Amino acid sequence: MPTFKPFRGVRPSEDYVDVFPTHPLDNFSQDEINKKAQLESSYIQMIKPYVVSKSKDLDRNLRKIRTNFEELLDDKTLVQDPSAYYLYEQVLPNKMVHRGLLGLVSVDDFRSGKIKKHESTITHKKEKLAYYLEKVNIQAEPVLLTYMANPKVEMLLNHEEKNVPILNYLDDSKVRHKVWRIDNRLKMQQFKEVLEQIDSFYIADGHHRIGSTALNAENMREKNKKHTGAEHYNYVFSFLVSNQSIKIHDYNRILQDLNGLSEEEFLHRISENFLIHEKGETPYYPSQKFHISMYLGGKFYSLHVKHDLRKKQSELNDLDHFLLEEFILKDILGIEDAKTTDKITYVKGNSSVDGIHLLKEKVDSGDFKVGFGIYPVSFNDLRKVSDKNIKMPPKCTYIEPKLVTALVMYDMKQ
Repeated sequence: MPTFKPFRGVRPSEDYVDVFPTHPLDNFSQDEINKKAQLESSYIQMIKPYVVSKSKDLDRNLRKIRTNFEELLDDKTLVQDPSAYYLYEQVLPNKMVHRGLLGLVSVDDFRSGKIKKHESTITHKKEKLAYYLEKVNIQAEPVLLTYMANPKVEMLLNHEEKNVPILNYLDDSKVRHKVWRIDNRLKMQQFKEVLEQIDSFYIADGHHRIGSTALNAENMREKNKKHTGAEHYNYVFSFLVSNQSIKIHDYNRILQDLNGLSEEEFLHRISENFLIHEKGETPYYPSQKFHISMYLGGKFYSLHVKHDLRKKQSELNDLDHFLLEEFILKDILGIEDAKTTDKITYVKGNSSVDGIHLLKEKVDSGDFKVGFGIYPVSFNDLRKVSDKNIKMPPKCTYIEPKLVTALVMYDMKQ
């Protein structure tokens, strides 16, 4: 079973919890980042030397971030807790609740396969983040991990929720965030014992973060002749939630052209592996796995994967995303590598017809020729491909909860 251990979390003090945390930086334009960097006592201001600075001296900029962090600890804008687990809960505007535990997992468990992945990572992106971690030594956004729900864990979480949270605030998206610190030794031992019964964790979001932390640990081990395995750089800040507390949404595709085919030729080619049912002008959200929504020429179609193809692929990879990629994008549209092509644009959904409306709107704009709406990947399928060490095509899962940055942080120097 993988290790999940408590840590000394760093968090904004009560006076700054409304202004310090932020959504991940890739949610913002550079202009928005520049504006947020002006806000006093915000996380983005803390990392301003990296995200805004005009200086090209990267090492100097990263050292300044570490200095800023330590100054915020000194002036009590940030506080560091004793070793603890944290119960973290999000309540969305639609009343959906996501909750789980903040703690640390081991890079060795990631390497050995006890923490399982379903996405490939980009080497240069991992190297860039690993260098950042080496110089700054702060993990500000946890990796999202999931597991098969365990009633004993849920019982302990229910009990903790009866206490008063140490952090409680409403963000600008109207999401309520609550954090409880679990530092009682008996309670921590209870959590440790029930978590040890879980065989595997699955990465839901954060493949590059966990990969870069493992790379940084490898680099640090080479430099540290007295390495023991207990050093802080060997651990990954993580948010562990059960499969009952995540939501996997659809991630749809729109394409610029039909590879020189007419609409009639395209439909004929698709019919080789899919049963095609015309749905008319009403947006069609796929009702189940093996049903793909297609929007072409102002009409919606249901593409039902033929039984022979489903049977053939069941022992390999029968994800709808994979079937679409292999038997339409590659075979018909000539897209050999979805990771590098500029012909595909990805459109996030929310497990409803809303994502299909957005897909239709973009195709109707004239910038795209065809759109595909795909039924959300189930947790069981995510687990299956992870257990088989199969890598999904790009952008198959849009998973909630989406985490904020710097609500709780892990100081790798401590």
